Amino acid sequence: MIALVPRAEPSRLLTWLSPLIALALTVLCGMLLFALLDKAPLSALQVFFVEPLRTLRGVGEVLLKATPLILCAVGLALCFRANVWNIGAEGQLIAGALAGGGVALLATRGTSGAIIVAVIVAAALGGMAWAAITAWLRDRFNANEILVSLMLVYVAQFLLSYMVHGPWRDPAGFGFPQSALFADPARMPRILDGTRLNLGFLLALVAAAAAWVLLARGFIGFQLKVAGLAPLAARYAGFSQRRVLWFTLLVSGALAGIAGAAEATGPVGQLTPSISPGYGFAAIIVAFVGRLHPVGIVAASIVMALFYIGGELAQSRLGLPAALTGVYQGLLLFFLLACDTFIHYRLRWRPTQAA
Repeated sequence: MIALVPRAEPSRLLTWLSPLIALALTVLCGMLLFALLDKAPLSALQVFFVEPLRTLRGVGEVLLKATPLILCAVGLALCFRANVWNIGAEGQLIAGALAGGGVALLATRGTSGAIIVAVIVAAALGGMAWAAITAWLRDRFNANEILVSLMLVYVAQFLLSYMVHGPWRDPAGFGFPQSALFADPARMPRILDGTRLNLGFLLALVAAAAAWVLLARGFIGFQLKVAGLAPLAARYAGFSQRRVLWFTLLVSGALAGIAGAAEATGPVGQLTPSISPGYGFAAIIVAFVGRLHPVGIVAASIVMALFYIGGELAQSRLGLPAALTGVYQGLLLFFLLACDTFIHYRLRWRPTQAA
């Protein structure tokens, strides 16, 4: 029979190259998919990957889509490095959008700078509060953080739906489930003329840089890595598992909350039931494709943003289904896991012993 046998020493070079190999395999599989859908593969790939980058506006849209992915994935990377499996970034993003959006709705007077700061702080606190529920249940009752954080996503979605269908519904919105448009001082300022790219992208880059410094130079970053790689050694060294748990979940929640506010007060401009197309879940793929490293996460977020924009263009120009983006995301994760498996294991034929 065929068995997977661990390699003595996995290749470090292939470990870092595997995301690129997975991306190449995803593109090749995508070409086959386009051919099966009776579309010219090269032309379809051009629409999917090249067309979004042809203009400054297109580049701005890609970076705009990458913003919430970077913020969520950086926070998730901190959690995953410490073996804290936060799967609820989507719920924390929604909680941040609710908190930041609530401040934006109330902010009818004041300077734009002060209002934006208040929105960002409120969003971070909202995301932290939502993540704190998971941290407390894990800390107090040893609840599984995977299940708790995931279930809280649906609670957040129902809470958002209730607010935009009820108390925060725009009375001038013709009955649509949405809040009123935010006032101009409460909108994220744009940073690139001719595009919708806003301050959220700079915040995402700052978050990635801060996480890089934290992991490379910070003592708490060292604790995270030790807790993830060798929990027994971390306990022997006196590192507090509770501190690691609370720190990673609160930071991850804060970043996801800021992502929600950046989306609500940026391109959307109001609260709607579909404030996120699944950024929190896509960020899990981004974190692993980026090798849980802030620089890799920025690059992986841009690639994932290309999937979103390219999928929209393929839908409008080629008549392809909207689910194509999800298919590409799934293929990328599948091939990444496959590459990682063969980096750490090799196939070996083992003869079946007679009974």
